[in-house]
Amino acid sequence: MSMQEALEDCEVLIVGAGPAGTVAAALLAQAGHRVGIIERDRFPRFQIGESLLPRCMDHLAAANLLPALEARGYARKHGAWFLRGDERSGFDFAEQFSGGYDYTWQVPRDDFDLTLAEAVMARGVPIAWEHQLEHFRPASGPGEAPELSVRHGDRIQLLRPRWVLDASGYGRVLARSLDLCRPVAAPPRRALFTHTRGDQRECGRNAGRIWACIHPDQAWIWVIPFADGRTSVGMVAEPDFFQAYPDDPAQAWQAIVASEPNLRRRLAGCQPLFPPRSLADYSATVSRLHGPGYTLLGNAAEFLDPIFSSGVTLALESARLASESLQRQLKGETVDWDASFERPIRQAVDVFRSYVQAWYDGRFQRLIFAEDSDPAIRRMLCSVLAGHVDDKRNPFVAQHRRKLDQLLRVLSAPRSL
Repeated sequence: MSMQEALEDCEVLIVGAGPAGTVAAALLAQAGHRVGIIERDRFPRFQIGESLLPRCMDHLAAANLLPALEARGYARKHGAWFLRGDERSGFDFAEQFSGGYDYTWQVPRDDFDLTLAEAVMARGVPIAWEHQLEHFRPASGPGEAPELSVRHGDRIQLLRPRWVLDASGYGRVLARSLDLCRPVAAPPRRALFTHTRGDQRECGRNAGRIWACIHPDQAWIWVIPFADGRTSVGMVAEPDFFQAYPDDPAQAWQAIVASEPNLRRRLAGCQPLFPPRSLADYSATVSRLHGPGYTLLGNAAEFLDPIFSSGVTLALESARLASESLQRQLKGETVDWDASFERPIRQAVDVFRSYVQAWYDGRFQRLIFAEDSDPAIRRMLCSVLAGHVDDKRNPFVAQHRRKLDQLLRVLSAPRSL
């Protein structure tokens, strides 16, 4: 069967072969559905979003993709360090409230995404590389199919699958095509990032921990160690922060590293492996996550911020919920997509958003660096940092805004002598 015929035969067409697209494809294919993926690029290709959360492991296990990934030998991430000057606060995933996996991985995304793509292709899911969505029309009514035209070189193919999943990431092809993009309330921020080699890492269980270094001038820096000796280092701040540094990205990266003492020690002598890249105004939201014959997954709909590494977690969460709802839809059941998909994803995003906002306004930093913090509360916060934002047993999920404010009031109360 040719690629053209394989795409025409699909019940479900997925736009984008990143983690959301391949996990959704794996789940649908193992349920017996005919699935195909179109991908604008050809893998491997560079991508950020390199630090996973333990919640990702649940979704990868459900899609039976863990064995292929385990074989790649990625660096194990058992927790996170937050560093502010001489202060250091750590969270170990073995101590989380929700239980589950006590580790995840730090992954070079070029290899990670390619491994997932090869795993689903080995199961018979066709991936049409260098195919780009040109036009999309939602289903016109019950029982009707959506319609899309796909370009590959000079050839345009018209397809009418029963359903389309948009996993196009930052491309957000359906959101842009259907005018679903909406303004984001968060201030504009910029990330400047590259890879380096030869950093001074810790040993043993701590070797793979992510670092989030808090810069004294309202910025933070991620440090993500990979198993092959490379390390991803990226700075995140509002645009004004970067104006104090050279215009040249490599010089700016080096100067920012030199201006934060924890980075300066860990990265002494390290040089960028490629010219640092910049991503600005990356936050995104949409008016709705689904419509007649289509669903938006992961970053194709919502993206918050690099802090707390929520991007891939929410992408996989949406892939799993969408595939479960879609399996029922394809069987002829009436599916309430608001109840089974939209509301759970919005709620998960909302929990992460509370903590992202608390990070940037300083409240979360007060919590994590507080002296004599309650171990039970730290376990609950650790579960949020592990990605378990659907665990309503955790008060810091079920009542995330109120509990954050309540805890801060306790910390702010005068202590008796």
